[in-house]
Amino acid sequence: MSTGVSGTVLAAGQVLLALAAALGLGCLGRVLARLLRQPPVIGEIVFGLFAGPAVVLVAHRRTGTAPVLPGAVTEALTVVGHAGLALFLVGVAHELRPRTGRLSRRAVVWVTAGTLVPPVASGLLFAWWVRSSGDPGLRTVAAWPAQLLMICVALTVTAVPVLARILVDRGLTATPAGRLAMTAAIVADAAAWILLAITLGFATGSAGGVVTAVWVVAAGLAVSVLARPVLRLDRVARAAARHPWPAAVVIGTVALGMAAGTEHAGLTGVLGAVLAGLAIPGGSRAGGWAVAVGKVVAAGRLLVPVYFVTAGLRVFAGPLPALSWWAVVLATALAITGKVGGGYLGARLGGLPRREGVRIGVLVNTRGLTEIVLLQTGFTAGLLSPALFVALVVMALVTTVLTGPLLSFAGGSAGEGSSRSRLAGEPARPKP
Repeated sequence: MSTGVSGTVLAAGQVLLALAAALGLGCLGRVLARLLRQPPVIGEIVFGLFAGPAVVLVAHRRTGTAPVLPGAVTEALTVVGHAGLALFLVGVAHELRPRTGRLSRRAVVWVTAGTLVPPVASGLLFAWWVRSSGDPGLRTVAAWPAQLLMICVALTVTAVPVLARILVDRGLTATPAGRLAMTAAIVADAAAWILLAITLGFATGSAGGVVTAVWVVAAGLAVSVLARPVLRLDRVARAAARHPWPAAVVIGTVALGMAAGTEHAGLTGVLGAVLAGLAIPGGSRAGGWAVAVGKVVAAGRLLVPVYFVTAGLRVFAGPLPALSWWAVVLATALAITGKVGGGYLGARLGGLPRREGVRIGVLVNTRGLTEIVLLQTGFTAGLLSPALFVALVVMALVTTVLTGPLLSFAGGSAGEGSSRSRLAGEPARPKP
């Protein structure tokens, strides 16, 4: 009996120690990212993902013959990391509602099309290169249509949370460029989540998997749409405002339950969390739910670094994958061309000036957390090889890191030429 108790205490101590180390890495990454004037999530991603190979090298484990951490510890960290990610994605989905306001319909349509169509074309081109390159390290045993869709999704994403933070830091939230970029990013991410579910259906290699994915997404969206009017009722919203902590517990529990449900259906838990977030009223109709969602997101944000650490351990637990520099260079070049070029072209076709077009293209090129989550999901499902996963992670980090410098070069702040264009649907204001 005493041996069993001592073993349980030892295992709990190992889990707590590993958890503290993962949270410490996330904190250190955020501090260094701020010093380098980068979004804090960049530091969390880099320190978390590459903690895996660091542990492998320190432990002299290049052959992958023994676990880096005890299995129970790794499993516990994985559960904690996925729970944190699900809670954080509730807030991401809560923001996935275009707010066009007084923006012109023409500008919104063209910028959104520019944010979606050229990146998909870039993804198709990169997928063709992966298939024709002959590099076995980039191929997987998954069905080719599933890998093709996964690559297209990877080059289509814009990270809404990171973009929102950049807009606030630069004072661009209320400008036409900022609002158009955010609207296009929201539509692109919503499309990416739906495509990801269909891609995971293709990954099963049968038509039944695709049908299941479509039904799960359709049912989840229906539940979200039906639940929102109930949550908007004055009595319900006032109760949430008076008791934010219980409301946050309910939201978190439902999100984790839906994440487990979509995972059980053969898709990904992040989809369930996103669907849960979509059910919560947003904007001016959010009522008392905004505070509760904020508490859920804060808990998720605290635990998200654990997700990156476990993702890194999973990728680098075996022999270190050979990095294909050609894949890195081509993926990065096509990602930048598709997003920056597409955003610029869409803005110009929408009637915006050149500088606004450049600014929008640079903003929608931000990837960050959303990209890493989608890539990790594709890797776990066997749609991305370790080498291709690493190449796309490097692409995501490079494009996000470049956002700040490129935005500065394009005059990307509220006081640097971010005029409010009539063509964006807002009247010009006379100078004082």
